[in-house]
Amino acid sequence: MKRCVVEGVAAPKVRGGFTLIELLVVIAIIAILVALLLPAVQQAREAARRTQCKNNLKQISLAMHNHHDVKLSLPASDYNAGGDWGTWQIAILPYIEQDAMFKNYVGFENGRNLPSTAAHPYSHILNRPVTTSIIPTLMCPSDSSGNTAAPAFSNITKHNYVVNAGNTNRMQDVVPRGTPLNGVNFAGAPFIRNGRNNFNNVNGVVISFRDIVDGLSNTLMVSELIRGEGTDLRGFTWWGPGAVFHAFNPPNSPTPDQFQFASYCNNLPLKGLPCIQAAEHQAAARSRHTGGVQAGLCDGSVRFFSDNIDRGVWRSISTTQGGEVTGEF
Repeated sequence: MKRCVVEGVAAPKVRGGFTLIELLVVIAIIAILVALLLPAVQQAREAARRTQCKNNLKQISLAMHNHHDVKLSLPASDYNAGGDWGTWQIAILPYIEQDAMFKNYVGFENGRNLPSTAAHPYSHILNRPVTTSIIPTLMCPSDSSGNTAAPAFSNITKHNYVVNAGNTNRMQDVVPRGTPLNGVNFAGAPFIRNGRNNFNNVNGVVISFRDIVDGLSNTLMVSELIRGEGTDLRGFTWWGPGAVFHAFNPPNSPTPDQFQFASYCNNLPLKGLPCIQAAEHQAAARSRHTGGVQAGLCDGSVRFFSDNIDRGVWRSISTTQGGEVTGEF
């Protein structure tokens, strides 16, 4: 039998599929490309987050300068003996476009203005609409741990920026200048605790730029801090001890931070948050950035400081009246 062939019509071609080896080669090439590109993408994202953190520091520094222009001083680190009437964070709210929050906070000037003093002003029911709010300017996106509130403390929020309380610990301002604490002489700080009624510059201890005789460009103002987990109150910046850092230890130091109560600090060294119970509060500057922290100086500039900065230099640039010669840092 003869096959019938229609003239002008080509016979259909049979297309072969990919072999298993070819598919495996393609998959391997894609995997290699992903492995090469993923770190670059992650680095680009972290660079963007780091830039945002730096911009936040600039906004805070500008707010501090605006506060100084109006009040002729920097705010205190905190107000009242326990630091529970409020902190510098409340004082600068009008200067970071949060004037409504500032006006709604009761008891900042005087905690006794509250209808009941049974609760700390920052956790008083009248103030919770403010203190349970997250302020974007005070959040560093590099700290993506999600620890944005303290459930054991009425879900009051935590933030990422703390002010410079000097080179020793929280008790430094109640001893005579030059008295050693932890083997180091306290030589002044831009932010002093217990600024009672300082909002009206009455009966409070405050620092003005003229008091920073070491120079504004040689003195730390504000730094980053990693938010603590759970009941850990690092980053609990509505409360005095949680609103400051100390330069006794260098940035991201493996030496544990200190809190007066064990429940206020969770020792998590593998997460960059070492902590122990001690007689007085002391916290180092900390960040999620590789190799150091970003910090603002009193002149308004923002710089990156290496974890390996000389310990003596780091302590020197935290003081206001030490008279140290620091050179380049």
